[in-house]
Amino acid sequence: MSTSNLVGSWKLISVSSKKRDGRIDAPYGAAPSGVLTYSDDGRMSALISFDGRKPLPFGGGTSEDQAEAFRTFLGYAGSYRLDGDKVIHRVEVSSIQSLVDKDLIRTVKFDADRIVLTTPPTPIKGETQIVDLTWQRI
Repeated sequence: MSTSNLVGSWKLISVSSKKRDGRIDAPYGAAPSGVLTYSDDGRMSALISFDGRKPLPFGGGTSEDQAEAFRTFLGYAGSYRLDGDKVIHRVEVSSIQSLVDKDLIRTVKFDADRIVLTTPPTPIKGETQIVDLTWQRI
C-alpha cells in the first residue's frame, strides 16, 4: 500500500464495534458523521461527531450541556505513516488530551472508494472492543 491510496478526504459511513463476547455495538450511535483527511506531506486530521448530538444553548448552556457536547465529539490531528497494512496516526493535538503524543494504529482495508480502519482491542466504556470505521472517499 502506498500513501497515494490514502491521500484525500473521506467521510464517515459507519462505525461498529465487536465486544469480547461477540456482541456488536454502535459506539457512536446509529448514524455518526465525520471527516478524515490525509495529505501527501504526511499530515492527517480526523473529526467524528456522534449520532444525535444536540446543539448547545446560546451562551454555551450548563456544565452538563457542555460535558455532553464534549463526550459526543472527537477530533485529532497530527502526522501519519504506513507500515504494511497499517496506518499509524501520531497525535499532536486532540480533543482528548491523553491521546497527544500517542500512536493510534489502524489496520487498513480498501474496498473500491471506501476504506475500513480497524482498531486493535481498545477499552471503550469499560469494555474491550475492536472498532471498524468505514470511510468513503469524498
